[in-house]
Amino acid sequence: MKLIAIILALTMDVLPGGDAVLHQLQKRDSILIADQVRYSVTLSGLQEGQQIALPDLSSASNDTLTLVRGWQLDTLVNGKEIHSRNAKAAAKILRKPFDVRASVVLAPFEEGTYELPDIPVIKALKDKADTLIFKGLEMEVKTMPVDTASFQIHDIKGQIKYPITLTEVLPWALGGLALLAVIFLVAKLIDRANKRRAEALKPKDPAYIVALRELDKYRSDKFWAPEKQKAFYSGITDALKIYMDDRFGVDAPEMTTAELFDALKGDKDITPEMFNELKELFERADFVKFAKHVADDTENASALPLAVRFVTTTYQADIEKESSVQEDAED
Repeated sequence: MKLIAIILALTMDVLPGGDAVLHQLQKRDSILIADQVRYSVTLSGLQEGQQIALPDLSSASNDTLTLVRGWQLDTLVNGKEIHSRNAKAAAKILRKPFDVRASVVLAPFEEGTYELPDIPVIKALKDKADTLIFKGLEMEVKTMPVDTASFQIHDIKGQIKYPITLTEVLPWALGGLALLAVIFLVAKLIDRANKRRAEALKPKDPAYIVALRELDKYRSDKFWAPEKQKAFYSGITDALKIYMDDRFGVDAPEMTTAELFDALKGDKDITPEMFNELKELFERADFVKFAKHVADDTENASALPLAVRFVTTTYQADIEKESSVQEDAED
């Protein structure tokens, strides 16, 4: 039998190595056709730097007995395989005498008794070499017994269809729900964008209309109650600030009361009387909002009419100014 490696110029002794070992890779009571078996020998007491040579078993492979896998070496400690990716741990193991299992995998494809060959192994260290002979084994291969008396030939069955389980359906269901959620979200975003576009194209109401509509919300004495006065005065002054921003071109929403009336002071469309009353209204609103002042019914009753009068008066002055400019242009 041909050897994988040939060691020359060495003194060789032929020694019995014991019996080879046959191990089934499938857990069965007996070896059946096409089962894979591991045919192995164990070399004990190897030292670091020692070399071994194993026989070439490829010539023993044929139609009835196939060599599935060639030689594989496994390091053993106390009879167990050592699998270590740590180089330092492996080096530590190799500094002491260790065992090595050499094995091949065979598969028989015919019923009967197989005489597995002896396995000679050359073990060499420095100028000393020994040949160990491991005795081969018999391998009995069986087939599944068939009761010829009751045996009946049946048609080939189709593929078994297993019931669909929740584990298989759940990922698809969750994926479908996620897809529907994404589609719904995209549709909502598109609808919102269309509404904003339509709102932007829609003609805006004049500032005085917006202001009067907002002021009309506070046309009730229910807002005069002490706990509602803050909302009452905040709503009136906020509506007036937005109107002033558009009508007089001042950044009223971002200004304090003092800054706002400094900016409006001297505007010819606001009479001194209106200016003073309006300033008093804003100062009262500040006291209500920030100093917890409670206005009386007389002050509350005059707040909304004053705000409405200011909007309508300044709006009328703006219309008269535009009419005058148009008449001058026609002349």
